[in-house]
Amino acid sequence: MPKFAANLSTLFTEAAFLERFGLARAAGFDAVEFQFPYAFEPRQIVQRLQRYDLQLVLHNLPAGDWAAGERGIACDPRRAAEFRDSVGLGLEYALELGVKRLHCPAGKLPPKVTAERAHAAYVDNLRYAAAQCRAHGIDLLIEPINTRDIPGYFLTGTRQAAAIIAECGADNLFLQYDIYHAQRMEGELAGTIREFLPLIRHMQLADVPGRRQPGTGEINYPYLFRLLDELGYDGWIGCEYTPQGETAATLAWFEEARAAAR
Repeated sequence: MPKFAANLSTLFTEAAFLERFGLARAAGFDAVEFQFPYAFEPRQIVQRLQRYDLQLVLHNLPAGDWAAGERGIACDPRRAAEFRDSVGLGLEYALELGVKRLHCPAGKLPPKVTAERAHAAYVDNLRYAAAQCRAHGIDLLIEPINTRDIPGYFLTGTRQAAAIIAECGADNLFLQYDIYHAQRMEGELAGTIREFLPLIRHMQLADVPGRRQPGTGEINYPYLFRLLDELGYDGWIGCEYTPQGETAATLAWFEEARAAAR
């Protein structure tokens, strides 16, 4: 059975953030992920991870002004210095929190910046970030995101991401494959996963439409879970969906997956 991590930015949001760690453990999760830790002191998060015996498997580098609609700055050639500062902050947290994988949000194509110029800036920034992460034994991940949810996002497809990874030439730069985003942009999930599995170091899930829990939409998650077992995927799958009601009431799919593995 795949290993599932509760995304605390989207699950258990009926409770305050620091209370979600205990709820994740009570629900049967052994690991968690979240988008951003920067509103809290690292020690606050470390205490929760230790108290509930949870592994933190992923968080993002800073993504600019999230409240203002920014979704990353890595493809903005005008903000290279700010990006490098953000890598330093992200690593500072990663080292204290013990996380071994960081996601670098690409961001939206900036106004009055050509796609070619954004691509060059993105590659340069990824090379820098990957080198900084490599010095600490940390993998850097990039994630294609669908343009229905985030119009203008720069990185939108698996093949685009694979080409960028090859161009960067960094041995610790990998693909974060979000099944929800991939279904909205590409489909052909099983074939794409088979083809690009050597590049995938982390996955995330939600169903389509609605970004709800598995079993509410068109994606055949039991089939995909079996496929991942057959392919030998041993990474984590982050559960980054929007629950219908309280999170605990949306975990039947999780219990079924665990039961199938017994």
